[in-house]
Amino acid sequence: MSMLEINHLTKDFGYNRGVFDISFKVEKGEVYGFLGPNGAGKSTTIRQIMGFIKPQKGKIVVNGMDAWRESAEIQKNLGYLPGEIALPENLTGTQFIKMMADLRGIKDFSHTNYLIEKFQLEPKGSLKRMSLGMKRKLAVVTAFMHDPDILVLDEPTSGLDPIMQQVFIDYIKEEKSKGKTILLSSHIFKEIDATCDKISMIREGKLISSFVADDLRHNTDKTFKLEFDDNLTYQSFLESIHENANLRIVGTKPKFNQVKVSYNDKDVNEFITVVSEFKLKFCSEIKFTLEDYFMSFYESSKREVK
Repeated sequence: MSMLEINHLTKDFGYNRGVFDISFKVEKGEVYGFLGPNGAGKSTTIRQIMGFIKPQKGKIVVNGMDAWRESAEIQKNLGYLPGEIALPENLTGTQFIKMMADLRGIKDFSHTNYLIEKFQLEPKGSLKRMSLGMKRKLAVVTAFMHDPDILVLDEPTSGLDPIMQQVFIDYIKEEKSKGKTILLSSHIFKEIDATCDKISMIREGKLISSFVADDLRHNTDKTFKLEFDDNLTYQSFLESIHENANLRIVGTKPKFNQVKVSYNDKDVNEFITVVSEFKLKFCSEIKFTLEDYFMSFYESSKREVK
């Protein structure tokens, strides 16, 4: 069951700014990563999901409701964490939490207090004097305090220190285990890779790739870095690889007698047979990461999206 559906969404601000013909679905109980650099169109998409901006073309459906026409009803069961935090500076953190609780009709503060403790929020001080990190924690608490079934998170760990970033990642995993539906927009590979079931990458307002995260994590292509005792051995190895169609050279450093070799899992025995004929200083696997995929795909997509 899809909790969030984006169909051919377009919002053109001119000068190649906006989002263009974006489509994807987030299923119930799924964490969906929306990955791209600042200015790629992530926040524009999310503002339309929230009903803050009317789509120029296309449609967004959240829990069976139209995101533009029924935004007020949608937000009763949705937690939104904006990328940029704007809070009323004349209030304390405690007063702001109380105000949000009143707006949401929250009487039982047990879940709110759990969040305050978990994220080490100190809400008593003036919002005007709060640090960026403390304001972000306050935004997290007020976004989740009504225990919504759908979470829309825009750059959620911006302003948090590394320890609190990990606390946030752990919390998202907790929410996922409860069956919550989560859209996580970020440019931080760690939090996307640690939490997401599916990922879409966006560049200049257009989706350039969508994939199942486990397909990347269980990639059958392997890459090893090898260093040889001397240049003669290094050159001999290169010649032997060139004669082998199943082993590919993806990088060399002749000065250090080093080479990177890629192969598919099914050819592992062939790799071992070839390498065992040469004397090595070391041999180590280079793990293929989400960042590697993003950078290689992103660079290769520059021309296609223009």
